[in-house]
Amino acid sequence: MRFDVLTLFPELFAPFMASGVTRRAYESKQVEVVLWNPRDFAQGNYKRVDDRPFGGGPGMVMMAEPLSTCLDAALAARGSPAPVVLFSPIGESLRHEAVERWSASEGAVLVCGRYEGIDQRFIDTRVTHQISLGDFVLSGGEIPAMALLDAVARLQPGVLGDEASHVQDSFNPSLDGLLDCPHYTRPEQWNGQGVPAPLLSGHHVQIERWRRDQRLAITAARRPDLIAAARAAGRLSKADETALKKKL
Repeated sequence: MRFDVLTLFPELFAPFMASGVTRRAYESKQVEVVLWNPRDFAQGNYKRVDDRPFGGGPGMVMMAEPLSTCLDAALAARGSPAPVVLFSPIGESLRHEAVERWSASEGAVLVCGRYEGIDQRFIDTRVTHQISLGDFVLSGGEIPAMALLDAVARLQPGVLGDEASHVQDSFNPSLDGLLDCPHYTRPEQWNGQGVPAPLLSGHHVQIERWRRDQRLAITAARRPDLIAAARAAGRLSKADETALKKKL
């Protein structure tokens, strides 16, 4: 798959793509990332990509023309149409289900906004999807773009050391969309705190039941909406419901 990223700060992506386990996805081109700077497509000696907003107000607004010309170049290089994604506070919150869809797609063009915003005419005519990381504002779309790329890259075959790792992640359908359970490692005693007995029992059924109960308890406490969704979909067993009642 290929992601073309329109950004005024392409230098931010080089260390990101060369670090950590997900670098395997970029090195192998399982996830190909091509960077485009709208400033390269701006006109005039100063290569301006922003101007003051009509109607007044603080900040600057990214101009439609450099972005549109840059986008045309990216789409031409791809050789086929592609979704155009803008990271924006009004976008749909990014969830695991969407990440899975993107990870199985041919990719997209990711538009990283800056300043006070982007000329709405570009958004209305060129953007097909808008995505938000949450109810807060960042200084640009680069961090959300990296978040999407990282989430997609780690789902590619061979990227993680253990193929089962992402299957046990929070929100994964294999865990019925629940949050993950606590994890422990050596030493067995640390600062006067031990490891829960079931994890030391060697009894796999008991271990899995403990982990399931922990996932249920944590999800019920932190994200009751996920419990409701799992219950509505019929994904909770009688044992699950019993464990939840004990936690009330």
